[in-house]
Amino acid sequence: MTDTASGVHSPADPDAAATLIHCRALSKHFNGEPAVKDLDLDIPPRCCFGLLGPNGAGKTTTLRMLLGQSPRSSGTLQLFGRDVDISRREIRQRTGIVPQADNLDPDFTVAENLRIYGLYFRLPPATLEQRIPQLLKMVELGHRSGDRINTLSGGMKRRLTLARALINDPDLLVLDEPTTGLDPQARHMMWSLVHRMKRGGKTIVLTTHYMEEAERLCDELVIIDHGKLLAQGSPVQLIQEHCEKEVLEIRDEIPDDLAEQQPPGGCRVERADDTLYVYGNDTEQLLALAGDLPQSTCLHRRSGLEDVFLRLTGRALRS
Repeated sequence: MTDTASGVHSPADPDAAATLIHCRALSKHFNGEPAVKDLDLDIPPRCCFGLLGPNGAGKTTTLRMLLGQSPRSSGTLQLFGRDVDISRREIRQRTGIVPQADNLDPDFTVAENLRIYGLYFRLPPATLEQRIPQLLKMVELGHRSGDRINTLSGGMKRRLTLARALINDPDLLVLDEPTTGLDPQARHMMWSLVHRMKRGGKTIVLTTHYMEEAERLCDELVIIDHGKLLAQGSPVQLIQEHCEKEVLEIRDEIPDDLAEQQPPGGCRVERADDTLYVYGNDTEQLLALAGDLPQSTCLHRRSGLEDVFLRLTGRALRS
């Protein structure tokens, strides 16, 4: 593998390595309180890996350690076969970051934002002049290259932030809630770009609160809460392991006996406010139950990653 900034093959590059990110017993404490506890992860190259959890679960702390922005309290942490604390500069040269909040410079144009950012990586001017139009075309902003940032919509800013993260042609791309606040059209475009990055051989680490997004994009993911890993696997594997196949959502008029009695036929029941969730593997049984509740609003659907997430982390609101 070649270092984008220097063009020199790094002797520490394990081209045949099974993992791009490796951590063992990774921990972080703030004022004696654990934010991340003994986290074990192996993230392979050329995949999209999801890091999911409720607010305060430790996701941001984990990302900051991965990026060398916050020192770990204990444990092993390596990227590209190198220790983060020792090789922070080399690792940063090969990493692109899309933060939660857009931090584009309003004093520069669209193209100038990419150019200035590329100079941080000491990219040659000729490389930048070739790469900038290509990236703007990819995110469909070529026609806005000379415009100021304050003239862009929210979706355009997110796409530009993604283009900026790619200016150094990174091997690792970190996307921290990349589609928050976007409308469906912009979100689907971002998903398409992520798929393109993965097909191009990049490794992507994604955090998101949209379970549909994680289900669509991630080859593998972990769910963490209170700094501890709760589950790991592909979306399909996690759904099969932690949930029944189908769920019946019952709203409005919920009979007391149904909410309090033993679930029918071994089904599992969860209640949240005015909705009862009945999980089961027998389609006919769930449909028959819906038919017996003409006064209720019933929705029958397949179980998804959101059901897994809520079962493992609970339905209570987090501050």
